[in-house]
Amino acid sequence: MTSDLVQDSWTRIDAWLREHAPRTFATLRPPAGDEEIAAAQRELGVIFPPDLVASLLRHNGALEGPEAFRFSTGDRLLGVSGILGNTGFMRGIDQGLDGETEDYWLHDYVKFGSYDATSDGLLMDCRTGRDSFGAIGRFFDETGTSFGQAGSLGEYLAELAGTLERGQDAGVVTFNGRLFWEGRPPARPQYSADEPLPAPDEQLPELNLSYSPTDLLHVSHLDGHGELGALIAVLPYEQVVDAARKQLRRLAVETGLNNYPEVKTALDAWECGVAPPQPDQTGPLALRLRAVLAQADTGRDHTRRWAAEKIALGIWGSPYRSVCESAETRSHFTLDWRADLHADLGNQPLPPIPDDRFWGALRNPAIDSSWYAAQYSQDQD
Repeated sequence: MTSDLVQDSWTRIDAWLREHAPRTFATLRPPAGDEEIAAAQRELGVIFPPDLVASLLRHNGALEGPEAFRFSTGDRLLGVSGILGNTGFMRGIDQGLDGETEDYWLHDYVKFGSYDATSDGLLMDCRTGRDSFGAIGRFFDETGTSFGQAGSLGEYLAELAGTLERGQDAGVVTFNGRLFWEGRPPARPQYSADEPLPAPDEQLPELNLSYSPTDLLHVSHLDGHGELGALIAVLPYEQVVDAARKQLRRLAVETGLNNYPEVKTALDAWECGVAPPQPDQTGPLALRLRAVLAQADTGRDHTRRWAAEKIALGIWGSPYRSVCESAETRSHFTLDWRADLHADLGNQPLPPIPDDRFWGALRNPAIDSSWYAAQYSQDQD
């Protein structure tokens, strides 16, 4: 029976999360009650496939928030109340359409996973008497519903358990007790570092050299990094500078830019505390980075372009912005970028995931948290 497969799969998922991502595991709620599940079916006017019932009898969804258990699609597991609310909302959208369409939303579709930020999510076909009864699909608000995820929730959860057990080979990452789903990084193209330095009058893309070490960093750059962003915000300035240097070196090595003598020399000097030269489009470092931009544009290698831009930012700009944007660029091709960033920040104890109140109370002259500070002061009145 596929409901047995649901229980077996949740046993495997729970065991893996308990060992590797306990904070994510803690967001899975206790079982729903039989009467609660039966009442939901009556309210929606559908019959839940046995797999959905079996899953709800194991976990009545996951708590909301940044630590929530989510499927590899980014969708949070819904409990009975979430199923009712999300499915009812989708039926409301459907009333505005010209009739039901199978590839958009049908009355007997039931949503059991929600992306939260949009109406996207995982759904189950609850039309009885059809071969598709219990099939798993996904709704995307721009294109509608597509099936093919799995023939049943049991199959879907079994595949999920196997993915978790494969770990990083399947794009599974854990950090600070939390589960993250990452796409496997594509193979990086190899570039020669033997190209001669372009002439100053060669037609090349220009670098953005408007950076300043004293530029304010807006909180939004930090907030996306969760507890790591909070740590950056509260560390002493010199520790942030040191982390920015280390992150920039990692980025240069991983993208091959460190093989260029102009880049390596500049990073070596920065690490030794030597003040960088004044920004100049025709200086050796700038010419090399401009040549990399041209090369990246020709090969449509966005990551290489971003890396060249981050080298310029790191050398001539704010260390706060540099450490954030270097990490963001590295996230496109390095699964362990969070652990690397934490190490470069000195493996300091991590604060809680920041909220608006945290940013409102922050007093760091290098970070623009003025909007949050204003909101926080209003709350205090």
